[in-house]
Parts: sequence; structure tokens; C-alpha cells
Amino acid sequence: MNASNARPNQPPPVLQLLAHPLRWTLFRALGASDYRVQELATHVREPMNLVSYHLKKMREDALVSARRSEADSRDIYYSLDLDRLRTLFYAAGGALHPALAASMSGSLGGPLPATRVLFVCTHNSARSQMAEGLLRTLTGGSVVVTSAGSHPTRVHPDAIRAMDELGIDISQQEARHLSAYAEQPFDYVVTVCDKAREVCPRFPGKGVRLHWGLADPLAIEEADRRAVAFERTAQQLKTRIGYFLTQLAAGTQKGGD
Repeated sequence: MNASNARPNQPPPVLQLLAHPLRWTLFRALGASDYRVQELATHVREPMNLVSYHLKKMREDALVSARRSEADSRDIYYSLDLDRLRTLFYAAGGALHPALAASMSGSLGGPLPATRVLFVCTHNSARSQMAEGLLRTLTGGSVVVTSAGSHPTRVHPDAIRAMDELGIDISQQEARHLSAYAEQPFDYVVTVCDKAREVCPRFPGKGVRLHWGLADPLAIEEADRRAVAFERTAQQLKTRIGYFLTQLAAGTQKGGD
């Protein structure tokens, strides 16, 4: 899909894709969290075969990707590539008028509301620890953020090194068990591991549960490739947190279980 290749008298393909009401709703849902097809079908109140059809159309243009769950390989999670969607969306604007081609300024667009966020993965050793450090740094500590795991171990050295590359020190963070926060309310509980999502408990209050399923970099045995995987995971988390904060500042962050 390329907006510049659209016929002058036809809207760019990305706009045609977004214009369908059901796909629009699916895009909005996936913009906040990863989901399985049955969960999306429940969300939009449509049959799974219809939702699957539209997900296929979204995947054909590489705007949505599918991956097997780490918790149960029979399950498929769908994720939205927000970077690609943003690029195509602004290119579509440029096809209408050059003044509409400017990308987002990068500003959050307003002050952040008082927010408490908990990141969760199984061992609380890598993905959730990196997310905690990133969110705390990107918000200057204005967001209360912590992380925990269902079977915590320790902060992995490769996670510390990957974050060092971004100028963020997480060496003093500690692995914690989910039970330590059992009585505490959170505005957002974000699972970054498929296995953790299956066992993550409910917390007091009306907090939103989100799922950002990321491949486990620790699953890679070869040291050099594992280090690269950690760096890639750090960048993926930085991207997702950036979009999360943009929505949070605008008061539009919704979704979740």
C-alpha cells in the first residue's frame, strides 16, 4: 500500500481501508492492545469469521501482524503497526494537499493526568523492567510506574545493557511478585508477556488492562543474537509507550480487557 501510487481521482488505499466502520473499530481496539480474534469479535459484537476476514485485509497491507501466543500456540494475537499506519496516513494527507503531509510534532499535546501503571511479565526480569524504566524516564517521573511478575527472578544483565544504550539506568530496579500489589489500584495494568496475561490477577478499582505481546529476548540462546533481540525489544517498548503517552495526554487512551 502506497498513498503516492493512488490514482489522483481515487482516495489512497489506506483511507479506503480505514473508512470501513468495522475495520475502523478494529484499528482503534488494536491501537491500544493486542488481542485474539475471539476477543475482537466480542468487542465489536460480530461473528468471528467476519472479523477474521477484515483482519486478513488489514494484514495484506502489513498494518496488522499475527503471531502465536507464547502461552498457548493454538492462540493467535493480532498487533497493529502504528508507525506504518502513521506514515501511510500522513502520506495520504499529502496526496490531498502538501500542507497535510506534516507528521506529528512529537509533543504529548498536554499535561499528563495523575496515573498509576503496572507492567507485568512472568519473571519480571526483562520486558516489564525495561518498560518500567522507559515510562519513568519518558515522563520525568510524573507517572507512578512499577512492574512485577508471576514468578519473579532478577533484572537480567542484558536488559540493563539494552537500556544503558538508551541512556536509562535500570540496574537498581528489583524483581517483585504480583502479590506485592494485590491490594493496590492501578489506572493501567499492561502485560508484556502472553503467559503473564493468562495469570495476571484483577486489581482493585476500574483500571484498564492492556496487552503488548512482545517476543521474549531470553528465548534466544546465542549471546550476540540475544543482545540484538534485547535492543529491538527496547525500541519496540519505546515506540508503544510513546503512543500510549500521546493518547494519555489527549485523554483518549482506552481499550483493554
